[in-house]
Formats: sequence, C-alpha cells, structure tokens
Amino acid sequence: MPGQSHTAQPAGQDVAPSAGKELVNSVRAIQIYTDGSCLGNPGPGGWAYIIQDGDQRKEASGHCTETTNNRMEMMAAIEALKALAPSQSVVLHSDSQLLIKTMTLGWKRKKNQDLWAELDRLAGVHHITWQWVRGHDGHVENEACDTLAQRAAAVARSSR
Repeated sequence: MPGQSHTAQPAGQDVAPSAGKELVNSVRAIQIYTDGSCLGNPGPGGWAYIIQDGDQRKEASGHCTETTNNRMEMMAAIEALKALAPSQSVVLHSDSQLLIKTMTLGWKRKKNQDLWAELDRLAGVHHITWQWVRGHDGHVENEACDTLAQRAAAVARSSR
C-alpha cells in the first residue's frame, strides 16, 4: 500500500528440539510457521515466522503502519522464505486458508498482486509443501507466531 512503512526485526533466536521430522523427497524438511495480525482491517499490522531446522530455531517479525490481515499473512510467508538459503525442502504451516488454498488449489488472486508474484517467485526457489493449521487451537508454534505478530502490530499502531 502506498505510504506504508515496513520493518523487520528479529524476535530472538532460541535452540529447541525439532518440531517436526517430516520428510519431503527423502530429505528432512525445514518447518516454517507463519502468522499475520491486523488491528482493524485495514489498520496497523504485524507478521511473524518461526523457522525450525533440526535443532536450530529462528523467529522474526515485522510490521506495517497501514495494511490488511491478508497482506500480513502473505508477508509472514514471504519473509520466512526469503530468510532461507535457495533450494530448501520446506513445510510451511499457516492458519490462512486464503494463503494455503491459493497456493495449492489455485484460488483466484483478486488483490495483493505484488505479494502473490513474490510468493510465486519464492515457490520457484524452494520445494514447498503448504500446510493449513487451525488458528487459535492450541498449536504451539501457531500460537507463538500469533503472539509475535500481535506484538508487531502493536508497534505499528504506536508508530502511527
């Protein structure tokens, strides 16, 4: 959106046991968990991701001062995929049905063409399995991403 500010800040790094040992094409896949949040829609928003690669865990979040929830969901996936080295096997978990079903079932892309183009570009760089997870249902990493994204949205609100 015109005039939006976009910043990314690491939310900290921790070492934790692998959340998943799923195999994609006989290679252990990197697990990515993403979420977006918007305080009003449109309004100030935040995105967040957790990347779990074996015993390594990376978290990051960022915000925009004027955005939508869908853009933040997409930005979380984009920023996570951009944080990886090329040609990774990835399982990307999101509670956004728009994101998952557009990438897997070809739902029509009505808005946010800039972000869909970037997701398509990144999907061409990695082998991605898109996995929907029910939001606010006690999934540990999804809940952690939700908290990070909400904090980022609060930062965006305070910087308006």
